[in-house]
Amino acid sequence: MLSFVIPVFNEEESLKDFYRELIPVVEKLDRDYEIIFVDDGSKDRSLDILKDIEKKDKQVKIFSFRKNQGKAEALTFGFQKAKGDYVVTLDADLQDRPSEIYKLLDKATDGWDLVCGWRKDRKDRSKMIVISRLFNFIVGRVFGLKLHDYNCGLKIYSKEAAKSLRLYGGLHRFIPLLAYQQGFTVDEVVVEHEKREYGKSKYGFSKVWKDFPDIFTMLFLAKYAQRPLHFFGLVGGLLIITGSTILTYLSILWFMGESIGRRPLLLFGILLVVAGLQIFFTGFLAELIISISNKDRVHFPLKYSSDKS
Repeated sequence: MLSFVIPVFNEEESLKDFYRELIPVVEKLDRDYEIIFVDDGSKDRSLDILKDIEKKDKQVKIFSFRKNQGKAEALTFGFQKAKGDYVVTLDADLQDRPSEIYKLLDKATDGWDLVCGWRKDRKDRSKMIVISRLFNFIVGRVFGLKLHDYNCGLKIYSKEAAKSLRLYGGLHRFIPLLAYQQGFTVDEVVVEHEKREYGKSKYGFSKVWKDFPDIFTMLFLAKYAQRPLHFFGLVGGLLIITGSTILTYLSILWFMGESIGRRPLLLFGILLVVAGLQIFFTGFLAELIISISNKDRVHFPLKYSSDKS
C-alpha cells in the first residue's frame, strides 16, 4: 500500500489541478493507496477545496490544523497517520510533478529506505538556487551525507523510516540526514522540476537565516542529543579553567601586596567561573532528564528481526 502525504498551506490556486494530475499517476501504479492532505492552517479556500475533493474520493483523508504549525509538524502528523508500506511526500504547488513518482518508487523497491528527488535542472530564482547549493554543500561536508538536493519536496520513505521521524521547526530541511543518522539507507534520483505557475513561494531570502542556524542545531542533535554533558561540560569547563587561571594570577598579585579590588579583571574572572558552573550544571540536569525520559522508552530502528511477536 502507498500513502501520499501532502502538506498544504494556502494552495487554493493549484489544488484542483494537482489532484487531477495525481490521480491518473496513482491509479497506474496498480497498488492500494491513500492520499493524506495535511492543511497547515491555511487562510485561503484550501480547506474548502479539499473537502470537495474528499466528498468525491474515499481514498482522500484531510487533517486541518487550527493554526499554522509549520511544514515539519505537518509532515510528522501525516507520517503518524499513514498506513502504507511506502510513504510518498510531495508539495501541492506542481513544481514537482506527480508523474516523477515512478522513478522514486522503482529505486525504493530496490531496497532503499529513503529516496529523495534531485531537482538537477531547478526552475527557481537564481539566488535561491545558489543558496540551496551552498546549503547542500555545507551539510554534506559537515555531516558526511552528500546529496545534491536535501530539500526537494518529492521523497519516498519506507514505513519504518517515515514513522521514525519526529520533525519540528526547520528540521524538515534535514530529513535525509535524520534518517541516515538512524541507520536508514538514503539515495536520490533526478526528477523534473517546473517553474512556479501558482501562488508564490513560502520561502523568501529570509530562508538563509533559517537554514544555516539550523545546521548548528543539527550538529548539536547529531553529536550531543543523548550526551549533552559532553558539550556543556566542555564549554563550562573551559570557562571555569580560564576564570580560575585569572583568579589565581590575581591572588598571587594580592599576596605580593598589590591591590586587586578595583581591577576589572577580578570581576571578569569571577564571571567566567560562575558562568562555567552554571553551564556545567545545565548539562548535568539535561543528562538527568534524558536518562529519566529514556528509562521506560527505548526505540532502536531494526534492519531485521526474527521475532514475530
